[in-house]
Amino acid sequence: MSLGQTGALSNSLAADANSLGKLKLQAGQDSPAAIKETAKQFESLFMRELIKSMRQATMKSGMLDNAGSDLGTDLLDQQFAVQMSGQPGGLSDLIAAQLSRQMGVAMPEGALNAGKLTTPPMSALQKSSSLAAYSANAVKPTSSQSDFVDRHTEAAIRIEKESGIPASYMIGQAGHETGWGKHEIRMRNGQSANNLFGIKAGPGWTGKVAEVTTTEYVNGVPEKRVAKFRAYASTDESFRDYARMITQSPRYAKVTQQTGSAFAFASSLQKAGYATDPNYAAKLSRAIETTQRLQARTLVMAQSI
Repeated sequence: MSLGQTGALSNSLAADANSLGKLKLQAGQDSPAAIKETAKQFESLFMRELIKSMRQATMKSGMLDNAGSDLGTDLLDQQFAVQMSGQPGGLSDLIAAQLSRQMGVAMPEGALNAGKLTTPPMSALQKSSSLAAYSANAVKPTSSQSDFVDRHTEAAIRIEKESGIPASYMIGQAGHETGWGKHEIRMRNGQSANNLFGIKAGPGWTGKVAEVTTTEYVNGVPEKRVAKFRAYASTDESFRDYARMITQSPRYAKVTQQTGSAFAFASSLQKAGYATDPNYAAKLSRAIETTQRLQARTLVMAQSI
């Protein structure tokens, strides 16, 4: 990875936990620049959680609050997080030192905090303090959410490489649509349809079909209806079909332009008519953020071992 590529990733919005995964992979290829950018991206995500926690603790007036203002605030917070990260002597330097030692990568002299920061082993107290600090600013996920993310991360990353849609966005949406795996669409024989995204079987669908009762919102009022949904041979096929639909259908042309923010992505999907639930964007963005927190927690624990 070149310096230009890592710079582009560092300038991406702080909520993109997939950038962390990409940078961590590059860090394993003896790249000091990638190690520094990995550390900076993680610090950005951490700072965003701090800012978000402070905003949630502040009472809103309610007079001017709406989806548009929430989106603007979300984007602004992410940019603040990026700008506040990577300062000499900050958290990113500590993470970079830990990464370089674990990866066996020699950092150039002066690369960390003007040469003042060495790479001493992290003590047990430092490890627990780091984890406690992160945990204090993140909502505790459930075991089903954690298991769901772990189970589908590998497939989502493969499809991200093909489509450009962030893996965390796809996993978060799959988690929301299936109740984190608890309410998957099933065939009449009880076998899973492997349809993680609630994609219906229209006239052009030639594959297997699962007929289930679902909730549709008509003029904001929920109604129970029997609908036909696509059935897949595997969850990999479900991820791939979803990505194909989002990237190739004119209906969702604007969605792929909103991958910089979970809320913007979710709002764009709702505007395109992906779901009839009037609160779909808010619910989906929360599911995506839960996925990103789980991915970030996995990274923190990996660095603390």
